[in-house]
Amino acid sequence: MKIKALVAGNWKMNGLKASAKEVKALARLIAKSPKKARCDVLICPPATLVSTLKEAAKGSKIAIGGQDCHANASGAHTGDISAEMLKDAGATYVIVGHSERRADHGETSEMVNAKTQAVHRAGLIAIVCVGETEAQRDAGETLTVIREQLAGSLPKGITAKNTIVAYEPVWAIGTGRTPTADDVAKVHAAIRAVLKKRFKSEGEAMRLLYGGSVKASNAVELMGVPNVNGALVGGASLKAADFDGIIAAYR
Repeated sequence: MKIKALVAGNWKMNGLKASAKEVKALARLIAKSPKKARCDVLICPPATLVSTLKEAAKGSKIAIGGQDCHANASGAHTGDISAEMLKDAGATYVIVGHSERRADHGETSEMVNAKTQAVHRAGLIAIVCVGETEAQRDAGETLTVIREQLAGSLPKGITAKNTIVAYEPVWAIGTGRTPTADDVAKVHAAIRAVLKKRFKSEGEAMRLLYGGSVKASNAVELMGVPNVNGALVGGASLKAADFDGIIAAYR
């Protein structure tokens, strides 16, 4: 099955209004490229920049998303942001369950499940993250952990249109270390099998992203792995030229 890829940038806690220039520069690079990229492009900045970057990306094919949301649409939740608020600011995607949220904020798969439902409630696309720690990898528990996270994090009735799964080995995020192409292939094949068994044809058509120290120098190899339908990129998405170097894997 042919699945259109997505190259998504997670800016994490980086960026000010002046960073809009990078989105405009990326839009120019994409527009001027002699070869059209065969993928969708997304940037997920801090919530303070969603509306700013949405305006900066106007007229381009760059989508803007959020990095997290609360499970509720509104209420007494100081400091939190709902999926509906992100949509109102211009977001079309929301990342949920990133390992930094699971580790730093104690988010469980049950909480990620509720947030995924919230994203769908708002009419947005959820990028649900899963991944193992170094200790879990060394103990040979990678596939067990991934299957447990998928089972707990994905609600019933999801579709290929409203949900994307991103595999990010925690030990590879921002470390410069990456699993081998064979390692990625093994995990993505296992994820695909779980999705197909539970969600049938929707699981077969769902986009699976790889994330974890993705950069221009390894993008072609990683994006060529079976069942890898794009990338979730961290630091390399902050600069237009670097991010475009990863998008180039699809040109």
